[in-house]
Amino acid sequence: MIRASPSALLIDLYELVMAQGYFELGMHDTAVFELFSRRLPSQRRFLIAAGLEQALAYLETLCFSAEDIAYLSSLGLFSTRFLDHLRDLRFTGAVHAMPEGTPFFADEPILRVTAPILEAQLVESRILNICHFQTLIASKAARVLLAAQGRRLVDFGMRRAHEADAALFAARAAYLAGFDATATVEAGRAFGVPLAGTLAHSFIEAHDLESDAFRNFTLTGPAGTTLLLDTYDTERATRRVIALARELRSTRHQILALRIDSGDLEAQARVVRSLLDAAGHGEIQIIASGGLDEHAIEQLLAARAPIDVFGVGTALAASTDAAALDMAYKLECYAGKARRKRSSGKATWPGVKQVFRECDAQAAIVDRIALAEEQFPGEALLQPVMQRGRRLVPAPSLSETREYCRRQILALPASLRQIAPGGEPFAAIVSSKLRELAAGLDRTDS
Repeated sequence: MIRASPSALLIDLYELVMAQGYFELGMHDTAVFELFSRRLPSQRRFLIAAGLEQALAYLETLCFSAEDIAYLSSLGLFSTRFLDHLRDLRFTGAVHAMPEGTPFFADEPILRVTAPILEAQLVESRILNICHFQTLIASKAARVLLAAQGRRLVDFGMRRAHEADAALFAARAAYLAGFDATATVEAGRAFGVPLAGTLAHSFIEAHDLESDAFRNFTLTGPAGTTLLLDTYDTERATRRVIALARELRSTRHQILALRIDSGDLEAQARVVRSLLDAAGHGEIQIIASGGLDEHAIEQLLAARAPIDVFGVGTALAASTDAAALDMAYKLECYAGKARRKRSSGKATWPGVKQVFRECDAQAAIVDRIALAEEQFPGEALLQPVMQRGRRLVPAPSLSETREYCRRQILALPASLRQIAPGGEPFAAIVSSKLRELAAGLDRTDS
């Protein structure tokens, strides 16, 4: 299932005002806009491109409804001729993009829109809105994945996400980047993300006896149950679970895992693991959650904490250490002429560009940002995905994208897969021809 914008009015006002200007001035030539991140947050060594499927769905279905046109008319800002044009507008352009799940770096375009300038301008904010958020979350999830060293990861972030769609698309982006499951049920229905969940402290508190709560939840829940240990006393709760497991041994009900959600997770996990193993329950896994991020997970595993699964919530769904990317969607070519923004600290590389990635057997990466007509060794990362407003090929499944992302992350140099800060950030090589084009534009009096 692909969700798209419910309204064409999920847009910045200035895009509509500029579009009216283009319309009234007869500026209908082809424009090329590129989506890229100017720089990486200090806590990121790479980013993961995500959100392409929702962006393409938005472009394919873009239209202004009668209600949209009526509202715009009521503002008194737009001419009747322009509103009539919007009523019939559909996206007719082309899109080139990096496949979802591709690692990328500063200044590298991950998506290119080629269309009449009015159309290409109108889609700016929504394209940014879609791709920025999922890229942000997928990039965070990739770091958690690296820290977890193969342990299972579950997205617990819905309740701290910034409203419904953020929760849904955070679950998608996290799964794309390597998480194993989500607690958000709608993400299971919408995208096929595997579901996982435990229970809340309230279920246990609602019972007079913790042992009764464990028994009742196990008997009324799925055949494989996860129980929460730290409502009162973790060690005592573990002993009660062991007694319950002995009681249920001959039934279909099975306790698969025990979750610890607070306190000293390392110490508590050691106690729980010791008690379970002594009782012959080495098969019962331990899940840890509660304020976890990649740094906490890395520390727990460095201390050899016996934890099998990590549930990550707030730090993932809100990307709390880097809550936004410096992502931009900029005009690079209009009417066949390269364009270049020269603002201090926000200058762009002009022209229609391509990113070439060259890898060797040791996973060393060389990226080159070049003009699209240039040729360099390696893979050209921006591929055609839409022509005349329609997709060129069916979308890969989310599972296929997830596997592609896994391979791409593993192919990164070891230095880029480290969690700890330090070292020089990776920088793509800018081709000499592109530098010459930029220098030539800088000499003109725009």
